Amino acid sequence: MDDAMGLAAWAGLLADRTRASFCLALLDGRAWTVGELARHAGVAVSTASEHADRLVAGGLLAQRRQGRHRYLQLAGPSVAALIESVAAAQTSTGTGTPVTTLAAAHRRRNVAFARTCYDHLAGYLGVALADAMGGNGFVTRTHGIALTSRGVAWLGSIGVFLEKPGRRPVLRECLDWTERRSHLAGTAGAAICRHAFDAGWVVRIGSGRAVKVTPMGVRAFEDQLGLVIGSAERDAPGAAPATPAGARHR
Repeated sequence: MDDAMGLAAWAGLLADRTRASFCLALLDGRAWTVGELARHAGVAVSTASEHADRLVAGGLLAQRRQGRHRYLQLAGPSVAALIESVAAAQTSTGTGTPVTTLAAAHRRRNVAFARTCYDHLAGYLGVALADAMGGNGFVTRTHGIALTSRGVAWLGSIGVFLEKPGRRPVLRECLDWTERRSHLAGTAGAAICRHAFDAGWVVRIGSGRAVKVTPMGVRAFEDQLGLVIGSAERDAPGAAPATPAGARHR
């Protein structure tokens, strides 16, 4: 039997601005304290705690306690994918929050250019990375998306070695809510994102999800993938396809 009540209850968890704000903030893949979420959403800590309890009870968030603090994260990559898909849907229907200030426009441009989506790269950068990996023969879509042997070898050449297959797929397409196309998720997407941070190719902008590509990253993406990355200030990323300047076959 269809679980209509369960679906309605899940949708109800997101049908609140504060709880939705928490979920979107936690798409950065990090653990936040209740106090940090309260400041982000502009509510009292007691109010934030009540909303956090509901999200934990509903299975959208996971929590752990460390000393006096309670840390909250999205319950897993499947929840992150659902949140990102919902965000993509509301953007495509034009129901998103309008930008009314220059600062808000700048933040949105940064988020659209490059950001984390839970534990992988998204935005213009994430989609361009997916295109470049396909163009270099590292990814195939012949029978569903998958890494090729060349892709596995390339990851090894930059020091990325994937864990043994588990419940999470090695590679999965995730619909990007700003580009309206897919970026790469799964354990491979997460490993590439982690390597990009560890190697200094990307760094976070402030405390949000937005990231910027460093000069080292610009050189690395071009050298490794033939991918020429501009900047959020020069480029105006949107729904148009992000195409690498030239695939560099290895």
